Amino acid sequence: MDAGSFSMTLVLLILLALAFDFMNGFHDAANSIATVVSTGVLKPWQAVIWAAFFNVLAWAVFHLSVAATVGKGIIDPSFVDNRLIFGALIGAISWNLITWYYGIPSSSSHALIGGMIGAALVKAGLQPLLWPGILKTASFIFIAPLLGMAFGATLMVIVSWICFRQTPRRVDKWFRRLQLLSSASYSMGHGGNDAQKTMGIIWLLLIANGVTTKEHLPTWVVMSCFLAIGVGTMFGGWRIVKTMGQRITKLKPVGGFAAECAGSVTLFMATHFGIPVSTTHTITGAIIGVGTTRGTSAVRWGVAGNIVIAWIVTIPASAGIAALGWWLGGLFF
Repeated sequence: MDAGSFSMTLVLLILLALAFDFMNGFHDAANSIATVVSTGVLKPWQAVIWAAFFNVLAWAVFHLSVAATVGKGIIDPSFVDNRLIFGALIGAISWNLITWYYGIPSSSSHALIGGMIGAALVKAGLQPLLWPGILKTASFIFIAPLLGMAFGATLMVIVSWICFRQTPRRVDKWFRRLQLLSSASYSMGHGGNDAQKTMGIIWLLLIANGVTTKEHLPTWVVMSCFLAIGVGTMFGGWRIVKTMGQRITKLKPVGGFAAECAGSVTLFMATHFGIPVSTTHTITGAIIGVGTTRGTSAVRWGVAGNIVIAWIVTIPASAGIAALGWWLGGLFF
């Protein structure tokens, strides 16, 4: 289709989707930088630039499997219209703003999925929902943090054995350098999984407006989504950094390295298989796993419990707001 196929409404909705992508990076920057900032390896401004660069670099590494899941595996594209997408984005953005304001590390990914479900339900009931994709995504609310926890604890034990005879000062010096690599890897996994969710929503929008097909995701969509999440990360959601970096458990560079590596492995696996997981859930689980190697008392379970409650509430809360957004969209579409 030529440029004339883009109505003003379509352009505004694409910009709204990119605003969500920016907010995703802004809200979830803490996932990428909290450990490397809290351990003192990088200053905050250095960390956000570092993370943003690798967010964008992810375009050269990952296939677009997650975008396909979001674009074609959550809601039947034949039911999608501008009003539904508007409602979904309003639900996701609103929930992100609420949780950012209160410093709650919730999932931007599940806020978007919840928004899509809520808008679809009020439009046409259960019929548009594609349950295999929804159940796969919902199951990873629990699987992703458990994988992160298992990998984090295992890697921390392995590293502890390897460094058993080394002085704490020498270990700290090594892992301050290694944490640059682990944080880069995690930021790449964050960009690779999360940017694709916005690609999926824009893909749905373009299909609904007859601009593209189910088989073709335009390159400009891919690049704009990676850039938007990278810019969002550069602005950093500072309210959440403290919660992620120190309130769950105290981290040293070796622990930050183990948590980031564990989170990276989980994200790379999920992205490879096209599963839209929460980077928030993944890194939180990894941090808890690292903390438990020092004993269960090293983890502030009350803080962790509050975070888990936010995870469970995210999809229904964003779905409810999206239903209101869909109703509001009736004034415009």
